[in-house]
Amino acid sequence: MLTGDPQKFYGLLFGIAFSTLLITQQLTIFVNLVERGASGVYNAPEAEVWVMDPVSRTTDVNYAMPSTALDEVRSVPGVEWAVPHLRAVASVRTSTGDLEGVAIIGVDDATLIGMPKDILKGSKKVLSQPDSVIIDDGGVFNLFEEGQDPIGQRLELNDQRAVIRGVADSIPSFTSQVTLYTKYSQALNYVPGTRNRLTFVMAGVSDGLTAQEVADRIEQQTGLKAETRDEFAQAGVDFIIQNTGIPTNFGITVVLGFVVGVAIVGLTFSLFIRDNIKQFGALKAIGVTNSKIIRMVGTQAALVGAIGYALGVLGTVLFLLAFSGNPFFKGFYVPWQIPLISLTAVIIILAITGWIALRSVLKTEPAAVFR
Repeated sequence: MLTGDPQKFYGLLFGIAFSTLLITQQLTIFVNLVERGASGVYNAPEAEVWVMDPVSRTTDVNYAMPSTALDEVRSVPGVEWAVPHLRAVASVRTSTGDLEGVAIIGVDDATLIGMPKDILKGSKKVLSQPDSVIIDDGGVFNLFEEGQDPIGQRLELNDQRAVIRGVADSIPSFTSQVTLYTKYSQALNYVPGTRNRLTFVMAGVSDGLTAQEVADRIEQQTGLKAETRDEFAQAGVDFIIQNTGIPTNFGITVVLGFVVGVAIVGLTFSLFIRDNIKQFGALKAIGVTNSKIIRMVGTQAALVGAIGYALGVLGTVLFLLAFSGNPFFKGFYVPWQIPLISLTAVIIILAITGWIALRSVLKTEPAAVFR
């Protein structure tokens, strides 16, 4: 009965698969995008506590502190180590004359804490050379043509020379802005001077203490804001959710996917039931109960739902694989919660459409088949 009409059968599969694909894909992109708000924290894995001015909110929305804040943090009991960290924006002119906005990140001169963990080309030690910077892999895609080697390329950074000597494997920022890493002392020369230059202080925790305990001590003793790695990462995510229209836009798309699924599946399922109303009447005439017919239709819906759901999730995975080479989609993954949300949506769609379609069957009189 289900596969006897291929057009309606494939129509049901398409409706479920399309809804699943739209819901899963949009939720996946949304989650991965908002997580980019914490990329600055994830790219500095050594830091257990971030110390900042009380008005700073994220790695990108910050207010500089006086240089004395570094010594104040180092004096707090429980702080194993503390290093300066500078984050600023600048304009860079490439060898071809193009102008590009970049993020300048100054890491500790001695330890290089604040750099991404992995370096694709070169090493962290190249920063010891004069005017050296390390560019992120997304920046290579934005600044240079495909196949062009960035190593050794010279940039004009705020009227000063910068030489690319390495490529870092970093998580892109929310805006996918080009990022240049250099030593803190060198970053001070690249960034226009202001009275206060220190953006953050990154600190480690002594053995036997938790990051939260040390952060509380820093706030009590210095008056600065101190957040653990997880807290500061979540602050970056929350900032994007609260201050952009991304949740609303993606939410509308997900709702539309659900509504389209209900419309397509509901219409097709209703036509399927209507075309087989005589068969259902014959079954009732030979003694098949309504409960058994409900189980029969439920089995048909479950089969369609399982196949359509699998096709939709598979389509999302193939979509991410197809665009994995694009820096915009770098590191995108499907959290396990999203397929569960899509599965719940599919079950609700089938429950609504199945209930609407079954009403005509349950009202059918067995004698109708003989008229």
